[in-house]
Amino acid sequence: MGGLGYLVCLLSLVWGEGVVGLAVNWGTRSSHPLPPEIVVKLLKDNGFDKVKLFEAEAPVLRALGNSGIQVMLGIPNDFLAPLAASVDYAIRWVSQNVSTYVSKYGVDIRYIAVGNEPFLKTYKDTYLRTTFPALRNIQAALIKAGLGPQVKVTVPLNADVYETVSSVPSGGDFRSDIHALMLSIIKFLGDNGGPLTINIYPYLSLYADPHFPIDFAFFSGTSTPVVDGSISYTNVFEANYDTLIWALEKNGFPSLPVIIGEVGWPTDGDSDANLQYAQKFNQGLVDRIIRGQGTPKRPTTPPEVYLFGLLDEDIKSVDPGNFERHWGVFYFDGTLKYSLNTRLNGKSNNTLVPAKGVRYLERRWCIMAPEASITDPNLEDSIKYACSYADCTSLGYGSSCGRLDTRSNASYAFNMYFQTVNQQKGSCQFSNLSVLTSMDPSQDTCRFQVMIDVGKHETRPPPTSSSSSLHNDLPITHHLIFVLFLLFFINIINIYGV
Repeated sequence: MGGLGYLVCLLSLVWGEGVVGLAVNWGTRSSHPLPPEIVVKLLKDNGFDKVKLFEAEAPVLRALGNSGIQVMLGIPNDFLAPLAASVDYAIRWVSQNVSTYVSKYGVDIRYIAVGNEPFLKTYKDTYLRTTFPALRNIQAALIKAGLGPQVKVTVPLNADVYETVSSVPSGGDFRSDIHALMLSIIKFLGDNGGPLTINIYPYLSLYADPHFPIDFAFFSGTSTPVVDGSISYTNVFEANYDTLIWALEKNGFPSLPVIIGEVGWPTDGDSDANLQYAQKFNQGLVDRIIRGQGTPKRPTTPPEVYLFGLLDEDIKSVDPGNFERHWGVFYFDGTLKYSLNTRLNGKSNNTLVPAKGVRYLERRWCIMAPEASITDPNLEDSIKYACSYADCTSLGYGSSCGRLDTRSNASYAFNMYFQTVNQQKGSCQFSNLSVLTSMDPSQDTCRFQVMIDVGKHETRPPPTSSSSSLHNDLPITHHLIFVLFLLFFINIINIYGV
């Protein structure tokens, strides 16, 4: 997702020959990511046969080779300008990130997603002039590579690209400031066999408006439906989707295929982002797709629907809100959050299973020392310091750790820092306020984590010169810089304290 609809990952259920398959968007913005091989095994164990990646990362793509999993490969917005400016750049990108992995590693790439919500209002027109040219050049590059028939282009867009002037779906049309551009892109997609991809977030409707009727966000019906002529809408998902279909019909594209690129519910970081609501929403979504249920405007042609997302990502931007790091169906390490009946292989009760073979750091935690005082003048700054370099979004009001007392609150912050820097020596020294313990301090809904041991899992070869030239290994470099930066500050702690 971008802004209030950013992204890192999605689950989809797709009909094919009477069998329901699963697909997931795999985001990698994590300080301690699961090894790609374990994630691919997690996907296959749970019947995920499609995956969407937000960018081309060599280890991830190699792990997907010959896996039987279809791939939608994303291109970040930062690439739109160079791709728009040069078809040669697009040809190199396709050669290095598509052709190589299709031919050499057997990766089943089906879609290239050009950009990620590039017309989001909060981007203030940054990508208006580059998205369509980049889309055209990627299409040209795919044709030149001989991949045109098997790899289609799309552009994932936020639902804010359309609106309704009448407050009901039948008033739907594309935003006036991008109307002509949207029609040009839609026509291009239709001419080249590509779908339109839209991200819909009922949770964000609730988050943005305290007066939004909460039952309208779910699929169990509402006492106050939205009435549009002869149609009564009982959930915002259908109303939002049909607003798009009305917009397409009004502009001469009544049958363009549509993919719901992202839809889901976060589990932490806000009072309405919790396990109970996430399970309720996602199970309702899964159930309706298993039934092959469409919407009033397209009752017999339900879209492919992708639930966001697979794993929590602890270094994603929290500009949209603290919930942004908690969209995963699984926790960061592939453990289960809640039961989700996927009815895999035709079984009436088939729930998700956790990742296997995950290795962790030593079972120890950094907590506030029993003898330390909550009135210590260094405590507040120590907590702020820890949370400046670690994910403390679960401590917010209404979040899973939001009811901790002062001492436990400090312990959570200290431990998150300690785990984020791999339990390095000296990283549990907070002005003599902290101590190590082997007793799990988790309580109620608040989980005190022990991080994945990325060192034990590390088997990735260094990036090749060709992959480095277009920065498709940027996330790995980012993680290394992040860890080195933290280790530098550990040395400062050892010398001066906090």
